[in-house]
Parts: sequence; C-alpha cells; structure tokens
Amino acid sequence: MRGPRVPFGSWLKRRILPRSLLGRSLLMILLPLVLLQAVALQIFYGSHLDVVSRRLSGAVAGELAFTLDAMRQFPGEANRDWILTSARRQFGLVMEIKRGAILPNQPPQNILGPMDDDLHAAMVERVRLPFTMDWLSEPNSVLVRVQLPDGVLEVQAPRKRLYSATIYLFVLWLVGTALLLFSIAALFMRNQVRSIRRLAAAAEAFGVGRDTGPIRPEGAVEVRQAATAFNRMQDRIRRFLAQRTEMLAGVSHDLRTPLTRLRLALAMLPATEETRQDVTEMTADIEEMERMIGGYLAFARGEGTEQAEPVNLSAVLEEVAAGARRAGAEVELNAPDTLTLPLRADAVKRAITNLVDNARRHARRVVLGAERNSARSIQVTVDDDGPGISPDRRESVFRPFESGAAGGTGLGLTIARDIVRAHGGEIVLEESPLGGLRARIRLPV
Repeated sequence: MRGPRVPFGSWLKRRILPRSLLGRSLLMILLPLVLLQAVALQIFYGSHLDVVSRRLSGAVAGELAFTLDAMRQFPGEANRDWILTSARRQFGLVMEIKRGAILPNQPPQNILGPMDDDLHAAMVERVRLPFTMDWLSEPNSVLVRVQLPDGVLEVQAPRKRLYSATIYLFVLWLVGTALLLFSIAALFMRNQVRSIRRLAAAAEAFGVGRDTGPIRPEGAVEVRQAATAFNRMQDRIRRFLAQRTEMLAGVSHDLRTPLTRLRLALAMLPATEETRQDVTEMTADIEEMERMIGGYLAFARGEGTEQAEPVNLSAVLEEVAAGARRAGAEVELNAPDTLTLPLRADAVKRAITNLVDNARRHARRVVLGAERNSARSIQVTVDDDGPGISPDRRESVFRPFESGAAGGTGLGLTIARDIVRAHGGEIVLEESPLGGLRARIRLPV
C-alpha cells in the first residue's frame, strides 16, 4: 500500500534546501550569481566564441585547400617544394608529404570546446579529401593528415590560430569576480546571522533559568531592536519574579504571626475532657495551614536566585532516595553513576523530592530511575505501586491545592512542574509498570 504522496516543494525544502538562516541567505545570493554567470557564459560561448572559432577554423582549412589546389595546378617535385615552403612562410603551416603512406584507421578525438568540431566541418567543406586530426600529441599544435593519391600530407597547424585565448581570461574573470562577491556577501551575512544566533542563545538560556545578563545589541537595526526588546523583557520578568517572591515571603510571615498566637492560645487552654477533642481538631487545622504556608515558601524558593551549573544528577537522586529511606519508605534507585548536566541543584532536588514524597504517601514501593533518553535530553522517572490517578485527572493534580486521591492538598506537584519547566523540561504523569503512577521528567542536556 502506498503512503501519502509528498509534494515536490515540501520534499525539496526538507531534503535539498538548507535549514539555517545563513545557508538560505547565501543560497539567495548564490543562485542569482550562478544564473548570471551561466547566461553571460552562454552568450559569450554560444555566439562570440562560436563565431570566432568557425572563422579561424575556416581560415586554416581554406589555406590548406589553397595549398592542395596549387599543388594540383602546378605538378612536379620542384613546384611542390616551393609551394610547401611558401605555405610555411606565408601561412605558418608546417607541411610535409610522406610518399606511399596511408591514413591510420583511428577513431576521432573530442576535446573541450568547439574548435575540433569547427575544424572538422571546415575540412569536410573545403578540402574534400580523407583526413584525420590529432589534438593530443602536440601541446602547441594540431596535426592534420590528408590522404593524397601518392601519399599523406602532414600539416602542423599552431593551436593559437584555431581558438581565441580570451575565453580563458573571460572565464577566469567571471569565476574570480563571482567568488569575490560571494566571499564578501558570506562575510557580511555571517556577521548578521551571528547576532541573531546570540539572541536566540540568550533567549534559550533565559528560558531554562540561566541568568546570562543583558546581551549587547549588535548587527542590523532590526536585530538591535530585537535585542533591546529582549533585554527589557528579561528585566521585567526578573522584577516580576522578585516581586512575587517578596510578596509570598511577606504573606507567609504575616500569616505565621497569628498562627503562632493561635497555637499559643490553644496550648494555654485548660485541659478538660469537654475541650480536648476541639483542641485536637484546631491544632490539626493550624498544622495544615502551616504546611500550606510552607508550600508557599517552597514555591517562591523555586524561582529564587540559584544559578544553573554542571551537576551530577545521579548524586542528587541518591540524596533524594536516602532521604526517603530515612523517612521509612522503600525506595529503589536505578541510575548510572554519572549524569552531568547544567541544573539548579537545590531546585531539582526539591522537585524530585516532592514527587517521591507524593509517591511514598500512597504506595509501599517506589522506584526512582534516570537514563539518557537521547543526545540532548535525560529522563527521570518516579514509579510507585499505589492506586494511581485516572487519565482524565492527571493534568488537574498540577493545579495549586488540588485535592484528590493522588495526594491531599498543597503545592508539591505544582512546584515540581514549575521547577522542571524553568529548566526547559517537562513533566508528565503516566501509568506505571508497577501498577500505580509514573511521573516522567525530561530535562535538556
């Protein structure tokens, strides 16, 4: 069964045309340049050079025909020698008769250019005798052999009389100027594309949470405007994150003060049988509120000032597994000894810890694994054998303080996704091979 037919334009774009901006820009310069050269060369080669070559070949063939006619008109050994000597002196053609010889049976030779074809046509038209041409034996002359009744006439015709040397100068000038123009255009285009690449690299680094500072505007006016706009946007986002962190810290501080007073008031209440149940419930509510405030602070710290640096992810996973084991969980770790990539170590550790804590609260067994998914990404998985989450609710548990079977209320999964996305990665929930839930994290290398 045949697959869908791919349009030729789409196939050409994917397979032939370059994908980078520099490659496409150079192609836009190169194609018109090559087309201009092809047209100029065809006009010169097809008209001027062709006409000159036919005229030069016709002149040599005419001189040879005149010499043969003279030898037929004035027979005799003395006349023949005088005619051949005059031909050498007047025409520049070295002629010699080999008596009793016959033409060798050799295939015709083809060389680059129209000279051999034009000379052959002129010889057929004007000499009208059997002949052969040898263009390869002598570098400076062409050997023409003509069959006569009593032998073979060998003629050495200078090559410079059969073609115009300006063709080489013209081609050299054409190719040389094209290479010069293309080199200058490539240099300018590379400088322009370099500024765009730096802008793209800065945007990518900022998107994965690396603070590289403002970039220096350079290049064309439009690229400078884009760089300036990026610097302003980067500064506004940093101010927004800083303001949000300060706001959350302030809210948490303001809330902890009345919570502390409430806890102190509950502790000072008389311990009676009638109020014991109410005190216990209110204490639990206060502890829940403190956990929510702790979630606020953890969420704010996830967007803090920690900078990304090369970190051994396997060591981070070992610390997370060790902490979960100390809390009484059964955690199995499957990861290579070294997985190094740029990370904010504390933030990533907090995100994976939140996932492991969520798993151990609802399962008996947790498997933490990591592997290099491709040359550009690393995959971290957290599997458990708990009840899992239905597919229609897996996205909703990432909302702040979402309640459900997956794990109470809070910001644990929200913080985890926020940290992973700040690194340029993604986190998804799937069905685990253990029967419960799998949290799969992809981090770019």
